[in-house]
Amino acid sequence: MLSVVNCAVESGFSARGSSSGPRLAEPNGGTALRNRTMIDFAFLADTFLKLSAALPVTLGLFISSFLCGGVLAVGILALRMSRWGILSSFARGYILVFRGSPLMIQLFLIYYGLGQFGVIRHSFVWPFLREPFSCAVLALSLCTAAYTAEILRGALLAVPAGQVEAGMACGMSRWLLLRRIIAPVMLRYALPAYSTEAILLVKSTALASLVTVWDVTGVAQQIIQRTYRTMEVFLCAAAIYLILNFIIVQLYALLERRLTPVHQPAKKPLTAIKPVPGGD
Repeated sequence: MLSVVNCAVESGFSARGSSSGPRLAEPNGGTALRNRTMIDFAFLADTFLKLSAALPVTLGLFISSFLCGGVLAVGILALRMSRWGILSSFARGYILVFRGSPLMIQLFLIYYGLGQFGVIRHSFVWPFLREPFSCAVLALSLCTAAYTAEILRGALLAVPAGQVEAGMACGMSRWLLLRRIIAPVMLRYALPAYSTEAILLVKSTALASLVTVWDVTGVAQQIIQRTYRTMEVFLCAAAIYLILNFIIVQLYALLERRLTPVHQPAKKPLTAIKPVPGGD
């Protein structure tokens, strides 16, 4: 009896070890696990549509922060270039703080920290600061303003002094000099770096999901919590950010070509007036 059992066990091991032997049936979980490793294009398409529905929130964060940060950067630039030491020192300190600290910490301090002060909770700004979207816009605007101010300062210092002196010699006022000479040249020099800052701002909007703003990244995290399909969801989110940044790059390239005299079409030269036969 014992020899029969040993023979059966040995035959079973040999059948399992041989490649030509019968394969053991896999449980249903093994088949499902293998199928999970394959890319489900239907799920990708459905996820892409769901994430695209949150794109207006991301665009709202970007446009609001871009405009507010640009206006604030001009003011910081004016303080930075001021002859008054106090104003210039304040601008330098602002730029140092917001460029030297992580944006995530700035966002947390604004969203969680400002509400700790009773003066702010009972002020007229509290309806604005208690909203996650508003706090995210404020943090992004303050941060991008520091970088943009330095970009504009570098472009302003790169304006050739000869052009400014030529405008002053022609009798231009300070406002006309700024509008006709300084601002166009400064903007032309600042565009390449400013386009990079715009792209970084688009990617920085993803941090708004940390304070319950349901942008593209926030919705992606919701889908991952329900489906546990991290790779597919983040691939769709990355594709949306990539498309958005590609559009921004093309817009900046078009604007750069329009502002660069070399890329503008040549104007037709003036033709000499031919004398009329028989005229005086």
